Amino acid sequence: MDMLLSALANVFTPAAIIAMLGGSAVGMLIGSMPGLSASMGVALFLPFTFGMEASAGILLLISIYCSAIYSGSISAILINTPGTSAATATLLDGFALTKKGQARKALDMSLQASVIGGLLSGVVLLAFAPQIARWALTFGPAEYFALGLMGLTIIAGVSSEGVVKGLALGAFGFFISTIGVDPVSGISRYTFGVRDLVSGVDQIPAMIGLFALAEMFNQIESGATRLTGDVKIDKDRLSWRQMLPFSKVLLKSSVIGMIVGAIPGTGSGTAAFLAYKTAKGSSKHPEEYGKGSLEALSATESANNAVTGAALIPMLTLGIPGDAVTAILMGGLTIQGLAPGPQLFEKNGVLVYTIMIGFLVANIIMYFEGKAAILGFSKICNIPNYILIPVVVCCCLVGAFAVHNSLYAVKVALVFGIIAYLISKFGYKNLVAVLIAIILGPIVEQNFRRALVLSGGSASIFFTRPICLVIILISVGSIVMPLIKARKSKASAAAGIEE
Repeated sequence: MDMLLSALANVFTPAAIIAMLGGSAVGMLIGSMPGLSASMGVALFLPFTFGMEASAGILLLISIYCSAIYSGSISAILINTPGTSAATATLLDGFALTKKGQARKALDMSLQASVIGGLLSGVVLLAFAPQIARWALTFGPAEYFALGLMGLTIIAGVSSEGVVKGLALGAFGFFISTIGVDPVSGISRYTFGVRDLVSGVDQIPAMIGLFALAEMFNQIESGATRLTGDVKIDKDRLSWRQMLPFSKVLLKSSVIGMIVGAIPGTGSGTAAFLAYKTAKGSSKHPEEYGKGSLEALSATESANNAVTGAALIPMLTLGIPGDAVTAILMGGLTIQGLAPGPQLFEKNGVLVYTIMIGFLVANIIMYFEGKAAILGFSKICNIPNYILIPVVVCCCLVGAFAVHNSLYAVKVALVFGIIAYLISKFGYKNLVAVLIAIILGPIVEQNFRRALVLSGGSASIFFTRPICLVIILISVGSIVMPLIKARKSKASAAAGIEE
């Protein structure tokens, strides 16, 4: 209790409050710009913490982290381009809601679901951090493979043009994910002598090309005067009372996000896809998913922000970063002369509780700053295309360049933009399947091969480990059950016609 009270005093100092206010605003700006990731934002501002007091410096970085993960959904909703890879699943329904004239409602749902997911993960972080961290350590390559496989099963679910086309796009994305150095043998694959391809195809430039540039090409071809129709801004809001019907989905998706976040190396994108798949499977209106569903949006956004608090658990308790951002945060702690791990609780308990309580406060600050910014963001949809398209293209190319300060990334974005534009002419429009495979492909391949190495080449490792077996069965069930339901509905329809 003494440590909690001391931590509260640290969080509500002027320096800490200013750090969280500024960090949240910066994170929102970075996350909403395609190409600038949460990890990039935290890394850019890491040097600013050198001369700051330890608690204020860490809270600055955590505020950037939380806000950037949330705000990646803003561009996904408004211009069909995720600001960060964590918001990729938001593409499935966010832009469709904007096309329906419900941009304000979608932005409200994104913010409120993100805050709910963040706060719930913060409470879990505060109450159960050591216990969850110990459980997460039981995951090995087999379990990681099963999680990635489960995420890949969503490709069949999001393939509105047909499962075959969806699987073809998924196979293309999986092939792209194999370009570069083999993770086990270290041999270069499919590089064709191009030195830049040795490091593989970066997800962010590919994402920018697949969605932002391809969408801009389509808009130019269509000759539309605006990206979408007139958007309701002032009246069409989403109140907290209107969130009540989504409470079960929000809770369930937040739990999924916390579980995935506590497992090192998975990330917000994986959590969002798993939450989407789970929510669609239990929804009363699954046919609305992919066509502009607020329920689907609540699932993806609560899940990806629930990862943020859970990812801090292995970092603080075990000294193991949960994702790329927490790896940078570990650097921030080290700069302050602190060593993440079990001894951090013993030697710097007040600072640990300051971080945990500050995380909750950062999410509340994010809510109020996000509410203030939504009105301005939602007006983007009404900007004429002759102004918006050049600005979006320039921002995308700058964002792609900023990934590695290289023109190679710009070329990748342009190539993927042209590919996406051309294949859409042949009816292959569900490009989310490509990005899902690019993101989850390395997780599946690397851990599949590592598991086989551990088992001496025996596939029994995937069926003898209980957690892995359960996840694989869920994955199989998520594919088989819809097919069974479809056959039953066709059979009942045929019976009705005969009668």
